[in-house]
Amino acid sequence: MTIKPLADNVVIKALESEETTKSGIVLTSASKEKPQIAEVIAVGPGGMVDGKEVGMTVKVGDKVIAAKYSGTDIKIDDNEYTVLHMADILAVVE
Repeated sequence: MTIKPLADNVVIKALESEETTKSGIVLTSASKEKPQIAEVIAVGPGGMVDGKEVGMTVKVGDKVIAAKYSGTDIKIDDNEYTVLHMADILAVVE
């Protein structure tokens, strides 16, 4: 199954965060925060959003930093994704 976002929506998949701290402490899954760095899986076409023309500035494969509590989490074929507006993407990681 593929996901095709509409308007200025972007589908991202969170990258796995480290399970141990730099000092060697192992973190349990309950103590880990939702990762903010993710990979772009699909990008909508942009277009008119709230009366303004929106051009997409990210592309599939980009690594991005997303706002902490943004988007809608979905699960498809045992994979977890987040669908969010492009405005909720804070930066591209190079």
